[in-house]
Amino acid sequence: MEFVVVIPARFASTRLPGKPLADICGKPMVQHVYEKACLSGASQVVIATDHQKVFDAVSLFTSDVLMTREDHHSGTERLAEVVDLLDLDSNTIVVNVQGDEPLLAPENVSQVAALLNDSTAPMATLSVAIEERDDVFNPNAVKVVSDIDKNALYFSRANIPFDRSAMMDDKNRLDLAPFQRHVGIYAYRAGFIKQYTQLSVSPLELLESLEQLRVLYHGYKIKIEQAQITPHSGVDTPEDLAKVIAHIKSTNA
Repeated sequence: MEFVVVIPARFASTRLPGKPLADICGKPMVQHVYEKACLSGASQVVIATDHQKVFDAVSLFTSDVLMTREDHHSGTERLAEVVDLLDLDSNTIVVNVQGDEPLLAPENVSQVAALLNDSTAPMATLSVAIEERDDVFNPNAVKVVSDIDKNALYFSRANIPFDRSAMMDDKNRLDLAPFQRHVGIYAYRAGFIKQYTQLSVSPLELLESLEQLRVLYHGYKIKIEQAQITPHSGVDTPEDLAKVIAHIKSTNA
């Protein structure tokens, strides 16, 4: 199985400006992500950025960096541009890894690629078991339900599946076993990435603010299974960054 990893690295960030270049133990954040992705078995790992400072910094440790347009409305649109720039075959598996996950588990990257490789679906992703009751009701923790064949049925910020008995009686009796939290790592077939950008925006994705719902709305399958390794949280704030630095120093990760 061959697959390509693409790491989008946008310079702009409301809560942490210049996030891809944030220093983590002597390396920019995006370099940590790149090095972890290289351990996944990918045939190529490419960083796609929209800013010259990021391009120059990345060029110091790899030549696999592309400058992309600034006017993309979503990460998938940026991914589609990368597919064109690399002239990838339509059947090539492309794994989209976020550039703000310096504690990325390489095993999860290879897992989602293999999940797609073993199916006819155009797209695959991962989930993890929810272990904290508060996450069931946290709209920032996206829940997902799937069918017996590992096809995602729906993604939502709401508490799905809805446990009618517990919710009507006593929320403290809520069984967490059925709940899965979506992990934002995706594998696509390169041809579908371009096809996705031609699909009309769905009312569901607007309601939930979840881009992947466009795929389900238009009748396509998304394969999903539980991640082999529970991912660490990404970096969105200076506080997140401090936690990652402390973790790396303590574990020499």
